[in-house]
Amino acid sequence: MELTITTPALFFPAISLLLLAYTNRFLAIASLVRSLNSQYKNNPEENIINQIVKLRKRLILIRNMQILGSLSFLFCVLCMFLIYAKQDLAANYIFAFSMILLMFSLAISILEVQISVKALDVELADLRKLIKK
Repeated sequence: MELTITTPALFFPAISLLLLAYTNRFLAIASLVRSLNSQYKNNPEENIINQIVKLRKRLILIRNMQILGSLSFLFCVLCMFLIYAKQDLAANYIFAFSMILLMFSLAISILEVQISVKALDVELADLRKLIKK
């Protein structure tokens, strides 16, 4: 397959939107952690600490997603530069590496979503018990 400068350029909008989504997730969880921290100061409960610990794990996953997504973006730009510089072999390897980084970012995203759903299931378990009664 011949790699042209437009091939890595096609990743730009996708990676940009992905990073925006990751940032929005990060900001929402960070806000929730701040709120829970404030609640804990007023009413120290173990449940709140457990929630903060789990949210912190999600923040770390999202940070890693953002790092891998940003590196993927950076390597796409480097690939474009190498294509421009007529370094086709290096450009192919860099583009492949960029795609691998993006795949890892997406895989971590799937893991983070699964953790999020499990956390919501635990949170809603009490509600389900009340509904059954």
